[in-house]
Amino acid sequence: MASLHNSPSLHRSLFLKPFPQAQKHDTFSCCRRGVSLIVRAHLKPPASVISNVQDKGGRRQVLAAGVIASCVSLVNQNSISFAAETKKGFLLVSDNKDGYSFLYPFGWQEVVIEGQDKVFKDVIEPLESASVNLIPTSKKDIRELGSPQEIAETLIKKFLAPPSQKTKLIEAKEHDVDGKAYYTFEFVARAPNYTRHALSAITIGNGKFYTLTTGANERRWDKMKDKLNTVVDSFKIVNV
Repeated sequence: MASLHNSPSLHRSLFLKPFPQAQKHDTFSCCRRGVSLIVRAHLKPPASVISNVQDKGGRRQVLAAGVIASCVSLVNQNSISFAAETKKGFLLVSDNKDGYSFLYPFGWQEVVIEGQDKVFKDVIEPLESASVNLIPTSKKDIRELGSPQEIAETLIKKFLAPPSQKTKLIEAKEHDVDGKAYYTFEFVARAPNYTRHALSAITIGNGKFYTLTTGANERRWDKMKDKLNTVVDSFKIVNV
C-alpha cells in the first residue's frame, strides 16, 4: 500500500505509513487461558482454535473470561486518571506514556500488529476492531491541516483502506473536548468479498497525530454501530 507523501492537505511535515491491518498476511499474537496463539489478521482462526473455545458455554464466553486477567493487568500498569469513564459492557484502556484513552467492548482481546500502537479486536469477527496509530508532527492543532472532510478523504484513500478497495466517506465533522479539536468521520471500504463500515477519530497533541479507527463487517453494522460509536466518542488525549 502506498504511503502518504507530501499531501498538500496534510502538509509536508506529516507522513503516514501504510495501515498494517489492511494487509492480508499480517499476523498478530493473542492469548487464551495463558496459551499463546498466532492468528492471521482478517482471516478466521484455525478450526482447532474455534473447536477449543466452543466448549462449556460457547466461544464468546470463554474468550471474554480469558481476557479478564490481562485487562486487570493493563489497568494496573496504566493508572493515570483520564476523563473517559467506564461504561457497562466496555473496558477502559489508558496509555499514560502517549497520553490517550478509549473504551472498547468487553470480550475483545488486545493483539499486536506491527506499526500500530494498540489494537483490540474480536477474534471471531476479525473486522470488528479498534486500533490507535501515532505519528510525529510539528502541528499543534488538527485544524491546521484542513477541513474534516478534506483530511478524512485523504486518510481513507491513502491510509485506512488499500488502493484495491472502493471507499466512500459518509460523514465528517468536528467537535471540541476540553478545548481540544477532534475530527470524527464515518466511511465504508468495499473489498470483493466483504464491506467494512468504519468510524475514525483524529486529533493532534503532545507532538503527535493520533488516529483511532474502529469498525465492523457491513452485515453486522446495525448490531455493532452503537458500540462502535461509543468507542470513537470515548477517544480522548491528555497532555503528557
